[in-house]
Amino acid sequence: MKSFKHIMTKLAAVTGACIFGIGAFSCTDYLEVKPENSQVADDYWQTEQDVENIVVGGYYYLRSMVDNTSDNSAMLLSWGETRAGLIYNAQSNTRLQTWQMQASNTNFCNWSTFYKIINIANTVLERAEEAFQNDDTYSEGARNAHYTEAYFLRALCYFYLVRNWRDVPLVTKAYDDDNVEINVPKSSEAEIVAQIKSDLLEAIALGAAREEYSTTWETKGRATKWAIYALLADVSLWSEDYQQAIDACNAILNSGSAKAPAFMATPTRNSYFSIFNPGNSNESIFELQWNYQEDQTNDLPIMFDDQLANRRFQVSRAACEDMAREYFEVSGDEDGAIIAESPRTYHAAIFPGGSAGMSLSMTTGYCWKYVGSTTEDKKRTSSYYDPNFIIYRVADVILMKAEALLLIDGENPTAQHKLEAVRCINRIRERAGLTENIAAGLSESDALDEVETYGQEELLEAVLDERKMEFLGEGKIWYDFLRMGRSNDNRYKQSLLISQVTKYNQTASLSWLRSVLTSDNALFLPIMSTEIERNANLIQNPYYN
Repeated sequence: MKSFKHIMTKLAAVTGACIFGIGAFSCTDYLEVKPENSQVADDYWQTEQDVENIVVGGYYYLRSMVDNTSDNSAMLLSWGETRAGLIYNAQSNTRLQTWQMQASNTNFCNWSTFYKIINIANTVLERAEEAFQNDDTYSEGARNAHYTEAYFLRALCYFYLVRNWRDVPLVTKAYDDDNVEINVPKSSEAEIVAQIKSDLLEAIALGAAREEYSTTWETKGRATKWAIYALLADVSLWSEDYQQAIDACNAILNSGSAKAPAFMATPTRNSYFSIFNPGNSNESIFELQWNYQEDQTNDLPIMFDDQLANRRFQVSRAACEDMAREYFEVSGDEDGAIIAESPRTYHAAIFPGGSAGMSLSMTTGYCWKYVGSTTEDKKRTSSYYDPNFIIYRVADVILMKAEALLLIDGENPTAQHKLEAVRCINRIRERAGLTENIAAGLSESDALDEVETYGQEELLEAVLDERKMEFLGEGKIWYDFLRMGRSNDNRYKQSLLISQVTKYNQTASLSWLRSVLTSDNALFLPIMSTEIERNANLIQNPYYN
């Protein structure tokens, strides 16, 4: 296996030029692809390493969606956070967080990188067989493992697309010659989701998805069996296929494999923070990788550092209050001595800024996950600006299962499903040091009686509350609001989406937020104007016409 730096920088960059014909690099320097500045040539697919090179290019482009300095957008963070309002862009009131997006806002309406990755996946699925036939050392298992990674990357990209644009072009054929139609119309959300599920189920059916790789960064940074199941659980929640979501969660949580990622139950700040620094913890399922030892750094620490003039993201007043309340609930009275450690709040998820300590009157804070070092009160130095960006970890899977259990029976979950969901919620809360938990310490019969006093909406909000606290700054909260608010024909849209956004968003007026959020079409992004100009078959999302 080539070094991390060699594959993820030089190789992947030229891979993109070769596949998409953008003319910015000389493909012959490394991949020896002919002709230069065209699609991957027919004589490229000779060895297993050729396929490996193309696959890894997909991860390279995905990584650029977090730390894209060329347009300064950090899209995976911005899309998943700023619309929810817990984290906001403090440099300017961007149209994304004020809900005033236009098709000309190219920083946040640009889907091109996702389609680059999709084309990489399509190309591998179509052409890896040629390398298999040409390379006697390229085993069927290794080829199928590359297929599983291609299916995963395509599915993940389409899942981001469908959550941000809803209806998008569905492309499953590689753009490898000029006869391929590129002006594709939009497919419906249902069609896209069906394709995502088909890809993931095919990846599982191949039986070639790895449980681990030879290195930790690959095990956590490439598509494993566990990453495929985590994505399937997420997509199944989105599509309201709750049994499939539960089954996918259980495939991870109840796998019985010593190689499976595992929930880190120890409730200490140091153990919890190791999820983020140094990262690649046993709880991790899939995270985008950087490594300062390979001269790979990113701007995530800069984006959240309270003392840097070019910091971008801050934590809103209401989210700071949530964090402070948990901190004092765990640690003791606000004016009293600290009697316990609050693992996921102060110097874990959040930092008040400057020399300030935690306070219920905090007006702003900063996400510490990307700024903090392994020493509790110290920041990363610039040499170590290499935090990973976590896409999935086991805590996410546990809470996805809780959500599915509460929704699988329709509007009236059974007491047994409520109790099972509550126990999932309590696992997360207990690690956070919280002791006031529903049905905790009760016998089975008493616990069943207690959970019956809680309604479905109340327990779903309890799941959402844990997701807000657990995943602050991890690019998930807006999608949680959107998914929960849309479920069951918008049954809880007011409480789990509109009320949440209006509580946390401090960059737009409440009257405007309430107005725009009532439109289901406004919950999705406009298609970038240049895409509409290039493709006559595309129709703009209705809200932006």
